[in-house]
Amino acid sequence: MDININNEILAVVTLKENAVKVAGGAPIFLVEDEKELKEITMLLARITLGMVHDLKNGVYILVRH
Repeated sequence: MDININNEILAVVTLKENAVKVAGGAPIFLVEDEKELKEITMLLARITLGMVHDLKNGVYILVRH
């Protein structure tokens, strides 16, 4: 049986006010407002071919499944 770890967090995008809530090894993008949050998240998803997950606290993660 071959087991691989394919899931990985590619990036975290959040509002600047949430900067203290995020840390780790993935790139973290801090944005000014909700509009920029959605724009940057969608652009990064297209570029990386990742899936966007909204954590419902002003933090989005991009994951490759």
